[in-house]
Amino acid sequence: MGPMRILLLAALLAVAPPQPEPKRLVLVAGKPSHGPGDHEFNAGCLLLQKCLAAFPGLQVDVVRNGWPDDPKAFDGAAAVVCYADGGGGHPFIQGDRLRLIDGLAKRGVGLGFLHYGVEVPKGPAGDAFRDWIGGHYEHAYSCNPMWSPDFQKFPDHPVARGVKPFQTEDEWYMCIRFRPGLQGVTPLLTATPSDQVRRGPYVYPKGPYPHVVEASGRPEHLMWAVERPDGGRGFGFTGGHRHRNWADDQQRKIVLNALVWLCKLEVPAEGVVSTVTPDDLKANLDPKGRK
Repeated sequence: MGPMRILLLAALLAVAPPQPEPKRLVLVAGKPSHGPGDHEFNAGCLLLQKCLAAFPGLQVDVVRNGWPDDPKAFDGAAAVVCYADGGGGHPFIQGDRLRLIDGLAKRGVGLGFLHYGVEVPKGPAGDAFRDWIGGHYEHAYSCNPMWSPDFQKFPDHPVARGVKPFQTEDEWYMCIRFRPGLQGVTPLLTATPSDQVRRGPYVYPKGPYPHVVEASGRPEHLMWAVERPDGGRGFGFTGGHRHRNWADDQQRKIVLNALVWLCKLEVPAEGVVSTVTPDDLKANLDPKGRK
């Protein structure tokens, strides 16, 4: 290479803008739960990670068993997402963790929760979830029937880009305890359950709950998003009980879109495009019931 070419290359390198560090997304997969094919948190998180492996400007890390061993695991994260069992045993509300996650939220870190991960007890945990993501599943108020909501219309929101009508049979939670008047909440997946679905049986307790039955004809919001005053974003997604439903291109797309949006990256006009094979679905399943 001649001197002039070397000087030209040096000049180009000198003016080339530095590449920004990729946004870091941490997916927290819960401990093994339920029977084979259900609550496959580990396999689900690794599948979502694989689908986002080539997305520009994004680094996805997966933490297993519900909580990281490394106390610095969330350092520098743009967003943290939990796909795990919830209720009183929710990994994000044990000990001092609720305060730790609230500290992340106050620094503008995005927070997302999938399926059982949206359920926490009412009180301090429920209050925190309404602040972080706009709502949560509340025992004896919300319910969890197995049904096939018909998602036909979607809002003008980045998370809904490229998503087409779809149906998947799953344990879609409904009657979520949202902020009063849905303040600041954007519903993303909405469907109207039949009266038969409202009457149950629910997965647990079997129901029916009178207030759920009396809400006949009311649309239910099964996925939603918020933009918080602290600058962070949040979302809740109530599906994801059955691992096989990640094969549905539309269900997978809206969740992948949400993960990208949560990190404040631009969601493509056609949404996040990904492909999942039968072998992908079989990968990383927990060895449930086997020694």
